[in-house]
Amino acid sequence: MTIQVGDTLPSVNLTMMTAEGPKPISLNELSAGKKVVLFAVPGAFTPTCSAQHLPGFIERSKEIKEKGVDLIACVSVNDPFVMKAWGEDRNVGEDVMMLSDGNGEFTAAIGLEMDGSGFGLGTRSQRYAMIIDDGAVSVLNVEQGPGLDVSSADTVLEQL
Repeated sequence: MTIQVGDTLPSVNLTMMTAEGPKPISLNELSAGKKVVLFAVPGAFTPTCSAQHLPGFIERSKEIKEKGVDLIACVSVNDPFVMKAWGEDRNVGEDVMMLSDGNGEFTAAIGLEMDGSGFGLGTRSQRYAMIIDDGAVSVLNVEQGPGLDVSSADTVLEQL
């Protein structure tokens, strides 16, 4: 079943690359008492994700945080090494936390998987953006097709 507005995030860890190597990250812990914008992409280094989705959140990160957001995070069903390299390639810096859902466990737990096998990608995440308030989903924007209509940084900024 797909996560809905009002639902609490599942207790499934993601992974972040640190100086010491891959580190498990709990979104429940990260979002406790905080406002978090989490957006997901089907794949690092893919065209729309690299040219529009991630760059939009980097460019608008200051404005988003000025609206009371404590953390902006990007998740993808890619390994943490790829997420780190993609973040470096896109000059993410401290603006967006790059999180790996390498096995797709978080994506499956929230019911937002997509079948990308027709493109050689296997099971991936649908493109979406959500606003999380103290561990609960307050806004959920899931793209219904290709492109970037409802999950962009501009749309999220309007909803804060």
